Amino acid sequence: MSRLGPTDAHSPIRRSFSKDNTVSSGVSVVSDNHDSSASFSSGTNRPVYGKVGRVPVGIGRRRMRVVVTGGAGFVGSHLVDKLIARGDEVIVLDNFFTGRKDNLVHLFGNPMFELIRHDVVEPILLEVDQIYHLACPASPVHYKYNPVKTIISFAITNVMGTLNMLGLAKRVGARFLLTSTSEVYGDPLQHPQKETYWGNVNPIGERSCYDEGKRTAETLAMDYHRGAGVEVRIARIFNTYGPRMCLDDGRVVSNFVAQAIRKLPMTVYGDGKQTRSFQYVSDLVDGLVALMDGEHIGPFNLGNPGEFTMLELSEVVKETIDPSATIEFRPNTADDPHMRKPDISKAKELLNWEPKISLREGLPLMVGDFRQRILNEDEGKGA
Repeated sequence: MSRLGPTDAHSPIRRSFSKDNTVSSGVSVVSDNHDSSASFSSGTNRPVYGKVGRVPVGIGRRRMRVVVTGGAGFVGSHLVDKLIARGDEVIVLDNFFTGRKDNLVHLFGNPMFELIRHDVVEPILLEVDQIYHLACPASPVHYKYNPVKTIISFAITNVMGTLNMLGLAKRVGARFLLTSTSEVYGDPLQHPQKETYWGNVNPIGERSCYDEGKRTAETLAMDYHRGAGVEVRIARIFNTYGPRMCLDDGRVVSNFVAQAIRKLPMTVYGDGKQTRSFQYVSDLVDGLVALMDGEHIGPFNLGNPGEFTMLELSEVVKETIDPSATIEFRPNTADDPHMRKPDISKAKELLNWEPKISLREGLPLMVGDFRQRILNEDEGKGA
């Protein structure tokens, strides 16, 4: 486990338990073996400690110490930005399987930020107030082309990773938020989907390793809440897009955008009449924070109810990037849901949350990021 980023916090409870600490140029590196020796803040021999406790009603909000697992990923890094901006101290745990340091490099040196290279399948002890558990590889590329390795990875991450984070929440009295997925609804027969809908699922399909892993994680969260009194929150996230998405992760928005920028045909699977709802990442982050800070467990659908067919999405991408872009039809993938649209009535009523950014407003913000990264990629290849 390696740690990046200075800290300056104190209390009589140790903040993390690790050994083999070395300090060099403001960066401390810590091994994955945890024992009773405290970690030290950069450039000092002073142990790093933590704080616990709740904010009494009627008293102004105090600074939170927050863990974000998977915080170097697409959604996680945007969440970290929001938490830092509002004054929280944020610790990111990421194994960099799909996360990228580039997503967080602008925070290096910020005294409110710390990055720990750590896989959540291994236990870790940190004294924190809130845990956002986002860590889980979610790219369709992984579960389509290497299903055996992927199901093992998903099972370990979704079960052991979630168990470890729930165990941490129980031990230190932290509030725990699980990022689940609209995939738990399978190929829904109810449209739009409410949180009370149990889904129409295929447990042996090509996509099922991801879906079943998230269902298991939801079950674990609720069992820890009912059996151990852990404060949990559950978010079911619908399709999300924005800057910092992986360029080639197999998701439809990133696929279309990257292909159009590279002057390649946009690949549409099946007849293109399948529907999805796309929310901009900042809307999702606002929803996650509202859920964590609120007093309702969930699950809550977090998504944009604006619904598009794949053909309609391709037209919006063409309008935004290149009107001459073409489409290439390919056979549909197995178990591809025909419709996906959230009913967000519950989030609107109980969280006072709803998305603000339309697809036509948000897509150009993503395109600028993709253009720059693809340009850098081409320059790196000598193109």
